[in-house]
Amino acid sequence: MQNILIGCGQLTWKNMSENAVLAEIAQAGYDGAPSGPKAGRATAETIATFTQHGLKPAPGYLGANFWNPAEESAILARARELAHFAQAAGVTELYVAAGGFDQYTTRRGLTRAQASGHVQPEDSMTDAEFDQFAKTLNRVGEITLEYGVASCFHNHVGATIETRGEMDRLLSLVDRAVIFLGPDTGHLAWAGADVVQFCRDYAGSIKTMHLKDVNPEVLRRGQPDWGYRHYSDQGIWTELGQGCVDFPAILQILKEADFSGWLIVETDVTQLPTARESAIISREYLRTLGL
Repeated sequence: MQNILIGCGQLTWKNMSENAVLAEIAQAGYDGAPSGPKAGRATAETIATFTQHGLKPAPGYLGANFWNPAEESAILARARELAHFAQAAGVTELYVAAGGFDQYTTRRGLTRAQASGHVQPEDSMTDAEFDQFAKTLNRVGEITLEYGVASCFHNHVGATIETRGEMDRLLSLVDRAVIFLGPDTGHLAWAGADVVQFCRDYAGSIKTMHLKDVNPEVLRRGQPDWGYRHYSDQGIWTELGQGCVDFPAILQILKEADFSGWLIVETDVTQLPTARESAIISREYLRTLGL
């Protein structure tokens, strides 16, 4: 594949300064890391911080309660702010994702965080909420494209769009000319989707991707009363190549689709002693696959 950039998400690092985190990401051999506007800091300053570490800004993230009409105006304003930053930083994609977790209670009386990994049909949004979600998401996509930035929908366990069925339904409602895909391989696997088949079905819409791996033993041991945090505490996330996600097959699909752009490595919580070790292992694994 040509014109591929490999980024590394910063979530694995805890209680470290931004400069220290970016330095370790650079040392581990990555091209960049996700970025976005920060209050009181000019975009040029953010870009300069990345540049001093030899890194490029990678696509940022907009997570929001798209189903809630009371939040629509604030979501659109945030989308414009993020797109303006991305344009200035030379970034052409933005991850957009559903909220949920403890903010959405399902018809079973569970939060989506509690339903993580074992979502039932009655946990999904209502028809009206899906319609509002699609309406707001379409408008976000239109706004970001004004800045040359593609809004790429991002699935997430614990959010109101978790399962393959929920993804398919949302994508049937949105304008596919303004909404693209930035899927997360680990969250798809945890949610029970066939990750390779999903990538094959939607290859033409994928403009960026989060690369995550999951521990199949934790998936096997998972219980109906396990929520998001318990799965995480049990070690659901693992370094690339250590879990059950078929990255060679996924990358072959992207190659056949002439994919170019950012692939972002993430291990939200590592079981290794340091985030740096985790980042190095995942980067070295991708090198064995030609990246």
